[in-house]
Amino acid sequence: MICEILFFYYKIFVHLRYFRTFRNILVVIHNLISSEEVLILKKKKKKIFWFSTIITTIASVLTTIFGFALTNRLMYIQKKDDAFILDRELKANRFDEKWFNSIKKDEFTIDSPNGYPIKGIFLQPCPTKNTVIICHGVTENKINSIKYARMFERLGFNSFVYDHRRHGESGGKTTSYGYYEKFDLAAVVKTVRSVIGEEAILGIHGESMGAATMLLYAGSIGNHVDFYISDCAFSDFEELLRHIVKNSTRISPNIPIHLADLFLRFRDGYRFKNVAPKDVVPNIKKPVLFIHSIPDSFIPCQMTEEMYELKKGPKRLKLFERGLHAQSFNENPVEYEETVRNFLQEYVMNERENG
Repeated sequence: MICEILFFYYKIFVHLRYFRTFRNILVVIHNLISSEEVLILKKKKKKIFWFSTIITTIASVLTTIFGFALTNRLMYIQKKDDAFILDRELKANRFDEKWFNSIKKDEFTIDSPNGYPIKGIFLQPCPTKNTVIICHGVTENKINSIKYARMFERLGFNSFVYDHRRHGESGGKTTSYGYYEKFDLAAVVKTVRSVIGEEAILGIHGESMGAATMLLYAGSIGNHVDFYISDCAFSDFEELLRHIVKNSTRISPNIPIHLADLFLRFRDGYRFKNVAPKDVVPNIKKPVLFIHSIPDSFIPCQMTEEMYELKKGPKRLKLFERGLHAQSFNENPVEYEETVRNFLQEYVMNERENG
């Protein structure tokens, strides 16, 4: 009996020993498997890290390329050839070479506060000191302003036409849609005022970007000027770009606009919010004539209407039924001139007579 009991315990001992050995084997196997899994996991993490790094690098490079491409389109916008502009104006009978060569005129080179020369011509067909400075639109030059100079001649004013930065004969490396141009305009105003004297009437006429430049100047710098005429100006450059992107592509404008704004800040020193005439229009004290053509699909006439509502004090609004962008005068020359004449008579001439 005792032997049987001992044998029973012996068998239990043997099985337990085998069990412990088996358990140890399982532990070893488990540890080996776990180590292999750790190695695999580490390899996977390493692959994910390098994959993420590569993707991030590619995205950064593509973003940089896209940002530079967008801002290049803005900063170095393709201009019309000077010879093309002259030929176009000659064929449309808006530039009369005989008249241009016969009138009294003086060429000016004005030092821009931004560090380059501004080229202009003081046209003096009238025996008066009263003068209008004419600001052309983007991609154009001062020859495009001559048609307005002829109109102002008929209204009894001389004219000063000049090339914006990076246009025509003027210096400057980039186009800034009014941001730097407004400081150039301030230099032009100072020069012209010194020539004609403080008693003479001085006004500014702007077309498209030239009008936006004029309004930015008038609302943030302006002095020594008696009236302003804004023809098809944009009210906010960012809103204009959004409008253009929406109407010319199927992509959302948010990403390209934000990207261009970021890169423009670092590449050219300003942001879209710095080119918003509507923000400074309420500061303008002198009379403003706002002009736009309703069919304009490039810069909507609603932008001019918005600024007209924001302007305090003397103002007038004229919307033409005919004419695409910057074509109000070309399509409606008689009505355009009459509108300007009435504006000047009401807000400038009468003011001088009563003052």
